[in-house]
Order: sequence, then C-alpha cells, then structure tokens
Amino acid sequence: MLSFSQIGIRLGTRVLLENSTFTIHRGHKVGITGANGTGKTTLLSLILGKITADTGDFEMPRKLVIAHVAQEVEATEREAVEYVIDGDVELRQLQANLAQCTDGIKQAEIHSAIEVAGGYTAEARAATLLNGLGFTAEQISRPVKSFSGGWRMRLNLARALMCRSDLLLLDEPTNHLDLDAVIWLEAWLKHYAGTLLLISHDREFLDNVVTEIAHIEHQNLKLYTGNYSQFERIRAEHLAAQQSAHEKQQREIAHMNSYVTRFRAKATKAKQAQSRLKALSRLELIAPAHIDSPFKFTFKAPDKLPNPLLRITDASVGYDQPLLTKIKFEMHNDARIGLLGPNGAGKSTFIKMLASDLATMSGELHFAKETKIAYFAQHQLDQLTLEASPIDHLKQIDKNAADSDLRTFLGGFGFQGDRVFEAVKPFSGGEKARLVLAMLVYQKPNLLLLDEPSNHLDIQMRHALTVALQDFQGGIVLISHDRHLLKMACDTLLLVNDGSVEPFNGDIDTYPAWLQNRGKTAGKPASDTAAGPTPAMQEVSQRDKKRLEAERRQQLAPLRKEVTTLEKQLERLTGKKEEIETQLADESLYEDSKKDELKDLLWKQAELAKSIEQIEEEWMEKAEALQQAQQA
Repeated sequence: MLSFSQIGIRLGTRVLLENSTFTIHRGHKVGITGANGTGKTTLLSLILGKITADTGDFEMPRKLVIAHVAQEVEATEREAVEYVIDGDVELRQLQANLAQCTDGIKQAEIHSAIEVAGGYTAEARAATLLNGLGFTAEQISRPVKSFSGGWRMRLNLARALMCRSDLLLLDEPTNHLDLDAVIWLEAWLKHYAGTLLLISHDREFLDNVVTEIAHIEHQNLKLYTGNYSQFERIRAEHLAAQQSAHEKQQREIAHMNSYVTRFRAKATKAKQAQSRLKALSRLELIAPAHIDSPFKFTFKAPDKLPNPLLRITDASVGYDQPLLTKIKFEMHNDARIGLLGPNGAGKSTFIKMLASDLATMSGELHFAKETKIAYFAQHQLDQLTLEASPIDHLKQIDKNAADSDLRTFLGGFGFQGDRVFEAVKPFSGGEKARLVLAMLVYQKPNLLLLDEPSNHLDIQMRHALTVALQDFQGGIVLISHDRHLLKMACDTLLLVNDGSVEPFNGDIDTYPAWLQNRGKTAGKPASDTAAGPTPAMQEVSQRDKKRLEAERRQQLAPLRKEVTTLEKQLERLTGKKEEIETQLADESLYEDSKKDELKDLLWKQAELAKSIEQIEEEWMEKAEALQQAQQA
C-alpha cells in the first residue's frame, strides 16, 4: 500500500501538488494522467526516493521491490540478454554468492535458492521478453552498445520487466515501441501480479491495462475507479455542471455528430469502415471531456485535390537489397489508410518511398501534378532550427504572414504568449512534435504521410489531432502504435509483410489475433478442395441454383429484419437524445431552483448515449454478418 497524506510538491516556484491525500492499494493497476508538466513523472520520482515532498507524508512498506525503466543505458559490450537478466538483482546476487562460496552445504542452499528464484530459466525468460519487444534471436546476443537509442530504451524496459517486483513504475513505456510490441506489452501487464503505476497518453493501452485512474489537475491528484474511458465520462459530467462548459460541450457534440453522420452515409459494410464508424461514434462521448483543452486546430482545404494523388506500378524499394517488391498501389484523394505489419517489415520504408525520401529500385511511382505532400517523421524533430522560434519556422513557409495571424494559429497548438518567440532548443519532445505538426498543417497539403505522429503528444493533443484529421480533405497514410488514432483516422488497412503490401482482411481489433497466428499455418498441406470443384459440384443445374438462391434469401430474411429493427431503434433513440440536448441548451435550466431537473436530464442523456452505443455496436455486427452471408 502506498499512502500519500496532504502531499505538496514544488518545482522551483511552481506548485505541482498541494494538500493531496490518496492511497494506492496493493495489486492495483493505476494509470496516471494529466497535462504535460502537471507532475506525473515527479510523482514517480517521489516514490523512487529521488525527491522528497515539500509538505505532507508519503509512506510505503519496507523492503518493497520496485522496478522502473532507467533513462540511461551504458554503451557496454555486455550481451543484450545478459543485460536484461541483470534486472533480476536478487538472482544476480545469488549467483555472485555462489561464485564466491567454497562450503559444500552452503553451495547447496544457494543452488536451491537460485532454483526458487527461477535462475535456471532466467535466460529463457529474458529471451521471451526481448522477443516480445521486437528483438530477433540474432539481436539478443549482440552487445548493448550496437543498438540505437530507441532500441536501448526497449532493453531497459525488458530489464525492468525481468525484475520480480512488487511495484512496477512505467513512464510512457510505449513511446519507443511499434504496434506489435505495444500489443505484447499490454498482454504482459494484464498478467502482472504486483502493483502497477503507469503514465501513458495512449487511451486504448490505458483502457486495456488499468483499473484506476489517478488524474492530476489544478495541483491536486484524484483517484477514479475504472479505466480511462470511464474516467472521461465522469469528468464530462463534472464539467457539464458548469454552464459555460456545458454550452461548449453541446457545440462540440454537434460538431462530432456531423462527422459520424457524414461517414455513416458513405461507409461501406467492410469491417474496417465499420470499425471506424464505431470509433467515430465514441468521439461524441469523448469530446465533452476535452472542451477545456488548450489545443484546437483544423486543416484548411487544399488548393487542389487531384484524383488519384499517386500511382505505383510494380515497384520495389529497399536499401542494399529490395525490402518490398511488386508494389501496386493507387492513392485516391479521399483514402484514409493505416499501415500494419511486424517490426522491420517495411512500413516506414513504404511511407518514405511515398514521401520521395527513398527512391524506388524498380518500377514506377507517379504523382499527380498538384499532389502536395506533408510528411511527419520522428527525424524531422531533429531537423528544426534550434535557435529559431516557432514563429520563425512558420515565416520560413510564409514570409508575408502577419505576426498576429501566426500567433493565433500557433495558439491552437499550445504555444501561447511569448512562447512563440522563444528558441526551440530547450523545447520538450512534445513541444517539438506540436511545432512540426503546426508546420505541416499550415502548408495546406492534400496528402498526409504520418509516421508515428502521436509520440511525445499528451492525450489532449492526441484528441485535437484526431478531431482535425476527421475534417481533413485529402488522403492519409498513417503508421501508429496508437490504436485509437488508427481507428479514428483510417477506414482502409494495408498489411506490410513478407516483402509485400496487400489489403488486410480484418480490422485493428483482429490484428492481435493475426500476429499470434502468424506462421502457424506455414508448411501445412493444402486442403483436399484446394485443387478446385469436383465434377459433381460442377453439375449443379441452373434450376438447382435458383432453388438454392431462394432458400438462401429465406434464410437471410430474419437477419435482414434484425438489421432493419436495429436501424429503427437507433433512429428513435437518437431523436430522443436530440430532444434532451435541445432542453439542455436552455440557459434557465442552470438556475439553482432547477438543479434536480438538470440532474435528471443529464442522467437521461448519459443513459441514451450508452443505449445508442450498444445498439449501434449490435447493428454493425448484424450488418457485417448479413454482408458476409450474402457473399458466401
């Protein structure tokens, strides 16, 4: 149990926490959230004993084994697998004791203790951790110094997981991971038996791992039971009690509803499009919790919108050798494509080719004359002019722009006041990422190429980016380990795997199953029917075909009826919800004498939203089942 009583923490003259009292119980999995700079990482430093509280008391059990991810990695010759095993300090101490011991009886005792500590399976456990985090069998025996910074952070994460800890502290563990590794880490943390404190801006990751949210806001930390989505609903209800906030919420809900309505009208029944429709519907529930966000921006309409934007014919691309071959791809001006695939399969290589950062080795890549590309990649953060200010960077794009207009524009990305005139050199990774995004948005592109754009961004900025992408009038190609962003932004998925780029037959939610089953069918004999239909199957008469089609229509009738019934229910409930929202827009409802009436309407609004979400989910499942049955 971690006990915090009247805790106060200052950073220089700035107050991070003041008079905060809360308790984190043993075995709980807690997500720590809040805007950047509110003190999330500082709280972990307090637990680790790196700092002390300015006021109040912090208590935790003695001899508590704490694991955390170190920020530095020594450039050592030590093999990666051995470096990870070093994370089990108790085991390493036992091994050191055994090496120094000469007494036979004592040696037997130490051998027994090593067995209990899992010492004889340590290498296998370390290799499993490394494999889950994306290391190959060849890489785990390489020296630590041979890895780049991002991969060294993965080594430190594996080392922390190797520790048989009582308390695990993780600060943005997914920042240096790809989607495959994020999915693996999520599964590992679900089975972690100790207490977990997790700082993350990945809402899907938080939803699937934590059971409590510790939210820092207004110099106070408050615990909420449930995952991040449940916390958002509670926060939205609290904000709704304030009239000014409520009015903003109603405008934002209407804004989000326009995206849902527009997309529903054109969405196919394809699994990926339905996945995005479901995610967009959630935006209406999420939006009210973010109306006080400092970030708000939109993409201006492109000057030209050619179709197609680009076409690839039989192209191959790679470095010394082709990594991807026989690529055939046409990008339409309204395409929203998410790239999936194992680590190292070539997702970033493919997007670099689209950005003309990497030339094709064969084949053709043809762009429309008016195609205007905006490309976001992590290396671009390092290419900012460190002595220049945010406003200087925008003036490099538009020399004639007025300072007042640029300040207003940059304000939507969280650069307020004199911050727009300060050199970017001391900016945090999140601030630099926001500036690069601002520069891309300002250029009015018609093709967005985004390679992990949400790294370093907090939840509020990720939400603002998600909303802005809904209104973007152009094509999008996106690589992201943030599944929420992929669901919201993409309605087509391509799988980059085994040297090819092909459509993915599934959605984001089925991708983990594909990863798990990948390779299991390799080497299996073909089925008996692989050679094609038998002569008996070919002799079905035209009359039999018509009879079978009639029977099939009859069999599908109940499913078709269910889809129609659910559509009518959705229409009825949506109408009721709109009526309540009209009532909630009445300013007189917020007078003290009408508190009970307001509370009742807010409760009805929440219940209707929940029912709509459930019925819409059922409708999507039935509609997809009907489509599959019709195609069978």
